[in-house]
Amino acid sequence: MGRRRGLSADEKALWSRIAATAVPMHPGRKPDPAPSLDPKPKPAPRIPDPAATPLPDFRIGAKALNTTSRIDLSPHPGQSLRDAPVRMDHKTHRRMSQGKLAPDARLDLHGMTLNIAQPVLIRFVAGAHAQGHRLVLVITGKGKAGDEFAPLPVRPGALRHNVPHWLQMPPLNRMVLQVRPAHRRHGGEGAYYVYLRK
Repeated sequence: MGRRRGLSADEKALWSRIAATAVPMHPGRKPDPAPSLDPKPKPAPRIPDPAATPLPDFRIGAKALNTTSRIDLSPHPGQSLRDAPVRMDHKTHRRMSQGKLAPDARLDLHGMTLNIAQPVLIRFVAGAHAQGHRLVLVITGKGKAGDEFAPLPVRPGALRHNVPHWLQMPPLNRMVLQVRPAHRRHGGEGAYYVYLRK
């Protein structure tokens, strides 16, 4: 492509006379600056190259920096349940948290998929509530840790993370008063106490 020529002095004078006769479309607005007729194109903005950033010095035999980053998809369910306000009798809650209350019934969801476990949980809690039980134990297991080199982060213990959410959603939220992680003697982090309403 050939080099563009600039405007001659006669052409610039002609353009100035024509531009002076133009009527503005919006009289109250300031006119835009005239476009540059400079034939030289402006250089594109420079984007920094991430590969060009200097790497730290490393010698054979030296320890590498620990650059592994763990992505937490959500906070640990036990911690968020412990932080939730107590809605039941404080004395009963203390005895339950210390593992001194024996559950009236228990449900073990080990080995179940999420699609199977949710309806089983709903039937179990509804049945326990209908029978007048107050404290039930739901065992989820701690779950297997996913592959740390997987292309997407995998949350260990899908049941452990989903059961508290299911218990706070309809239809179970009308029957459940409080959900807390179980004491060690009843399963610890792999189980939940579910205290039902009267």
